[in-house]
Amino acid sequence: MQVIFFALVSVGLVWISRRSLFKLRSHGFFRFWVWEAILGLIVVNAPAWFQELFSFRQIFSWLFLIFSLFLAIEGVRLLLFLGKQDRGRQGDDLLGLEKTTELIKLGLYKYIRHPMYSSLWFLAWGVFLKKPAWSAGALALAASVLLVLTAKAEEAENIRYFGEAYRDYMRQTKMFIPFVY
Repeated sequence: MQVIFFALVSVGLVWISRRSLFKLRSHGFFRFWVWEAILGLIVVNAPAWFQELFSFRQIFSWLFLIFSLFLAIEGVRLLLFLGKQDRGRQGDDLLGLEKTTELIKLGLYKYIRHPMYSSLWFLAWGVFLKKPAWSAGALALAASVLLVLTAKAEEAENIRYFGEAYRDYMRQTKMFIPFVY
């Protein structure tokens, strides 16, 4: 059943990422592999999701997952309300939500450049904490490295689109964790 679930969700991820999969330097290419690593983590750790609910690791896992959800919702909200999407913006490999024409520097974006990638980082490690094991750790670590590659690729794309304004923004903010990294 887990293999079927993984395969079905992977087909959906391939569909969403279809325009990016052959652009090896695009952020969408790396993001696809982040999603696959996290999906693998979810499949591997699904049986332990609700075991030992009040253990230290489960509490931290749920805190990471809740914070991940907050970052994702707030990041999307800010993109939708402040990003001024333009479906005509060049970049056919960009998802509709990503076709922003306004550089957002408010809310979460005042402190971190990639709140939705931070969300995926917290998701990966929150799922890892459900049942820590070497295989799950390898997937969480792979997702983390791929998230950095995704962010670096997206930053190069943003510099091409927003120019010096994005370089200034990079100097004022951290990539994933406010005041840290």
